[in-house]
Amino acid sequence: MASRVTKFSKTIVPMLDRVLVQRIKPVQKTASGIFIPEKAQEALNEGYVVAVGKGLITQEGKVIPTELKEGDKVLLPPYGGSTVKVDNEELTLFRESEILAKVE
Repeated sequence: MASRVTKFSKTIVPMLDRVLVQRIKPVQKTASGIFIPEKAQEALNEGYVVAVGKGLITQEGKVIPTELKEGDKVLLPPYGGSTVKVDNEELTLFRESEILAKVE
């Protein structure tokens, strides 16, 4: 069974080999307390897996399960994915093959 996002008011279940990711937010102020303007903040390419689909279905009908699971920290491509807004929170849907690596 696919993992579900229940932290939000809507339930989102990714289909097939898609993975729902919440990007890690960049640091908004320095250690000394100075706020960094949004345009100067470094864009991070890491995130946490929030939900995963069942897996890829082959032409023979066999399901290849996803390698990722909820809570995994992943390395994301700079572009791509489909942005989804849930409860003013921005999440991104990627195909599992688009995700660059799992961070351990």
